[in-house]
Amino acid sequence: MDVLRPILIRIGGRVYRKNLIQEQACQHEEEEDDFCAGPGDCADEPCDAFVVEETEKGFQCRVEVPSPLYKYIIGKKGETKKRLETETRTSISIPKPGVEGEIVITGQNRSGVISARTRIDVLLDSFRKKQPFTHFLSFALNQPNIQEKFLQFKEEVLEKCSKDHGVSSSLFQNPAKLHLTLGTLVLLNEQEIQKARDLLQRCKEDFVDQIAGGKPLTVEVAGVEYMNDDPATTDVLYAKVHMKDGSDRLQVIADQLVERFVASGLMLKEWDRVKLHATVMNTLFRKDPSGAYPSSLLINRNNTTGKSSFKERESFNGRNILKLFENFYFGEVQLDSVRLSQRFSSDASGYYATSGQLTFS
Repeated sequence: MDVLRPILIRIGGRVYRKNLIQEQACQHEEEEDDFCAGPGDCADEPCDAFVVEETEKGFQCRVEVPSPLYKYIIGKKGETKKRLETETRTSISIPKPGVEGEIVITGQNRSGVISARTRIDVLLDSFRKKQPFTHFLSFALNQPNIQEKFLQFKEEVLEKCSKDHGVSSSLFQNPAKLHLTLGTLVLLNEQEIQKARDLLQRCKEDFVDQIAGGKPLTVEVAGVEYMNDDPATTDVLYAKVHMKDGSDRLQVIADQLVERFVASGLMLKEWDRVKLHATVMNTLFRKDPSGAYPSSLLINRNNTTGKSSFKERESFNGRNILKLFENFYFGEVQLDSVRLSQRFSSDASGYYATSGQLTFS
């Protein structure tokens, strides 16, 4: 490991260095090289990162954990929980499966409670990253004029390019779900969804209103491009978007929103800048003819797609499509909100169900 570039782990809005060098062997070193045994080994833990209360019998710390993650702390046959309790000399109380609540850590030594809490945070952070995303931030592009032009695009592509390898009607996005994806989130209970809603509103007050000027953003959707390096083996074809006035306000809002959500711990950082694109064709749709996959599936966590995998894709030859429709004009649209969209869902309009939103006016 490059000591000047250590592995970093984000927990609760803080960034910790992952130390892979252990000065003394641990009983479970091969299984968990992140942890060292004994409550006294946490002298360098940041004690102000969370609240540890003093009680009549010692010390106590509470941590809110979504119920789907309980199993990772309990482990197979309770082994993980037992090991944590033994090595930190604490007692860990976990609510019943499916019951939302707090995990309570108690112990006679403050250092042991801190050590147990830190280990739990690291475990949860690791397993959360492996969860398929549940929500994503999006701009809806399903206005009637855009849908009409998209259907025209689909009809003309099938008319002129249907004989090209892999091209079929199943590849096209559901017009009611056309959108721009900003980033994906794993929100495992109502409390986390509310946290995302609240953050959206703070973003509105802190910078979105100033950038947007309290008015919708006029955006043009025009031209198509592909994701990978070879147009003959295309997996995703997307429509390009730009501000009609030539400014970069849409990009700035998208980048700052993602920056805030990453800093809060609700979103993983994937790229330096948000790639603003509206997926129009995707080989994942062969597995889901409804086109219900958000294009953000490409920005998945550890290649976890939930219903399909990259290896199952059958690419298509997009050369003729790119040549014939390079400058296809999908239309102009007024973007007036950022939505917290729920994956694998639909509202009355056919768009993804909205769990929260930030409006520009």
